[in-house]
Amino acid sequence: MDGREQAVLKLNEGLTSRALKIWKGDDTVPSQLSIYDGLEDLFNPNRIKQIRSTGTDSPMRERLFHSLLGHYLQYRVSPYENELFTWLKGAAAHVNGEKIYFQDILPWCQKQSDLNGRRILVKETSSLCKFLKPFALSFWEVFLAILSEEFGYETYSAYCEDKKQIDYQGYVRKLLRLLNQTEEMYLGAMETWVQESLGRPLFELNRFDAIYLLGLGELDRFFPEKIPLVDHLDFFSNWGIGVKKLAGLHLDIDYSPQKSSQAMSFALRIPQNIHLVMNPQGGWVDLETLFHEMGHALSHTFTSRELSPSEKDFFTSNALSETYAFLLQNITLSPPFLERQLKLSPREIDAITFYKTLKDLSVFRRYAGKFLAEYQMFAENDLANGEPYATLLKKHTGFSYLPETQLFDLAPEFYALDYLVSWMAEATIEKNLRKTLGPEWMFRAEAGAILKEWWFTGNRYELDEFFQVNGLGTIDSADILNRWLDKIPT
Repeated sequence: MDGREQAVLKLNEGLTSRALKIWKGDDTVPSQLSIYDGLEDLFNPNRIKQIRSTGTDSPMRERLFHSLLGHYLQYRVSPYENELFTWLKGAAAHVNGEKIYFQDILPWCQKQSDLNGRRILVKETSSLCKFLKPFALSFWEVFLAILSEEFGYETYSAYCEDKKQIDYQGYVRKLLRLLNQTEEMYLGAMETWVQESLGRPLFELNRFDAIYLLGLGELDRFFPEKIPLVDHLDFFSNWGIGVKKLAGLHLDIDYSPQKSSQAMSFALRIPQNIHLVMNPQGGWVDLETLFHEMGHALSHTFTSRELSPSEKDFFTSNALSETYAFLLQNITLSPPFLERQLKLSPREIDAITFYKTLKDLSVFRRYAGKFLAEYQMFAENDLANGEPYATLLKKHTGFSYLPETQLFDLAPEFYALDYLVSWMAEATIEKNLRKTLGPEWMFRAEAGAILKEWWFTGNRYELDEFFQVNGLGTIDSADILNRWLDKIPT
């Protein structure tokens, strides 16, 4: 391991440790810039570019280049990011005398809101986002200028394509085709759901209504609340995994008012120091969230220690890890799991699996709309214009979105597409496991053996290569389409 690899590992661990403390509500965290102390000489554009110009070209060298470039970019824009996050931390909507901070909007909509409150929230967030927009724009303007002036990337899309080796234009065509194939089915089923649940037509509803509905809170009456959330992890004993005593894995899944409401897994050092932090709110959304994050955590924890940093720590895309996360998440609301693990009745299982499938289709269409809007925004270099975002999200989900919220619904590096690709990949993997081991594959010890063998290789392979190496064929959007068609009437 050379000095650059050691430096990147140190930075990964330092920044991830800091993020972990913030997620847990610990205010005694070091400043972000202090983590870079002593490494300033490494943050030189020419030195970073030399990684590509010396030695034999290889995917591992590319990973080191992009890992170091990512840290350099983070270092340069951190003053602007800190200013934005300082404002965001204090930003709160006032709804019927209640103060709702930005980071708490999701659980509030899912568990505590009503129709009238969500309408007030739309007006409040509109004003807040208009005020905060200049700070978000400043961050992105500086970020894009560095990419262009110091590293020669003509567009943000060119940078992301170089890093992740993704044909974004190809995915634009694929997603538009998939959206067209499911539009009539989705809009008809969603119209029925919102009318029955909220008593309003779909065209009157907004993104906060969608968050409420898709939280499946109306099905929480079927959820086995008497079982502690942590005890659901005993499921993994079917795979010979004792999660509660697994070396290297640290679970923090009890409720705390100090913790972030968003669940997250933190890989400080793979595989020996993995943390899963979650702030449960109750109901089905907790079980899905816990198993999703376990997909990340277990795949990291079972990674071979013998792999080089470039094969386990310096991955340029989270698509493979997200595939594992979706695979485990979707187990929780599958008919075999609901019947065998949770002892639900056939009527309850039918209701849950139908609305789970419709929810997944809605979320998939939201991510697709987000990606299409973000791709257009960066292609046109018009970050201030949120109209395409609002138009595309309305078209593809049926729920209305505010143009001014675009920059605050934006994940870097087209992460929405990572989710979409991973979800399609998960559908193909699940089909293969079902074909090989039967419909109750998730209870078979052989499934655990297969997954542990895959996890052992860490991030050595990018997602497409992983499929080829393991004889899974190609990622086929027909598999996820057939899943939707099987459960949602047309």
